[in-house]
Amino acid sequence: MTADSRARRLDALLAASPVIPVITVPELAHAVPLARALVAGGITTLEITLRTPVARDAARAIMAEVPEAVVGLGTVLNPADLQAAHDLGARFALSPGATPELLAAAAASDMVFMPGIATPSDLMQVLAAGFTVAKFFPAVPAGGMAALKALGGPFPQARFCPTGGIGEADAKAWLALPNVAAVGGSWLAPEAEIRAGNFAAITERARRTLAALQ
Repeated sequence: MTADSRARRLDALLAASPVIPVITVPELAHAVPLARALVAGGITTLEITLRTPVARDAARAIMAEVPEAVVGLGTVLNPADLQAAHDLGARFALSPGATPELLAAAAASDMVFMPGIATPSDLMQVLAAGFTVAKFFPAVPAGGMAALKALGGPFPQARFCPTGGIGEADAKAWLALPNVAAVGGSWLAPEAEIRAGNFAAITERARRTLAALQ
């Protein structure tokens, strides 16, 4: 698959879902109810982070039992993680950063991939590898909206999915930036609510977040 083809698939994914929940699944039993809660709230694109032992099985269960969900794997740190996303049938993969090895593997793969950047030098490496959409992480500690506005000057071709420190109150402001394609965050599915099984609150927050973007 060509870089242009991968870029078009990523563009379509982000256009359909400007808010992507960053999900850490503590126990496998939480996976499907959580995904159903988010889908019921109107959010269908889900990033399942590879931060817990059950993450891959959680992604697999969601794909099998919640067909409305568009499932991707996050916290992809190396080529092996990228291959795992491919083998699972994930629709996309994201990384908090980018190494030369990971960028090379992603460029050679047909996976839709979003590398992570925090600095202009990071972004130059990502662009040189053929990726024009990057995860800006950690968004608030790395400079916030002012940093993305500044990056728009020398890198007008780049677009971003900022993640890290963004919440319900400021998601709309981030999305108003011309070089922001989507925002990500864990605020949509707090771990405490997941562990408590309070999925109704997660559905309501998803609905409220989307309504605030109108």
